[in-house]
Amino acid sequence: VQLQASGGGLVQAGGSLRLSCAASGRTLSNYAVGWFRQAPGKEREFVATIRWSGGNTRYADSVKGRFTISSDKAKNTVYLQMNSLKPEDTAVYHCAVTTGIFSSWAFPTQYRNWGQGTQVTVSS
Repeated sequence: VQLQASGGGLVQAGGSLRLSCAASGRTLSNYAVGWFRQAPGKEREFVATIRWSGGNTRYADSVKGRFTISSDKAKNTVYLQMNSLKPEDTAVYHCAVTTGIFSSWAFPTQYRNWGQGTQVTVSS
């Protein structure tokens, strides 16, 4: 499966963006799809994951209540709606897939097929 992230941009603090992760090549029915982010000089950080079949979700504490992950099966796409953005949300956002169990979803080593990232910049 190939993944392509898009939708990043420059936004002021308090604003919103919606990222898209479009999948091609095969069905996502056996996967969960996750979003991670990486700021310069920092490690890749878990943001959110959704199981394609069933819709179970998991969020990092830092984004709970502000970000929402969802899926559109007709478009084979996972979205990350980001509201109330903060300067500390600035990073390159990547999507990837995992076949791991729920308790492993926060670990980037459990994921593969990383898509090219999309830059999100939040100005203060």
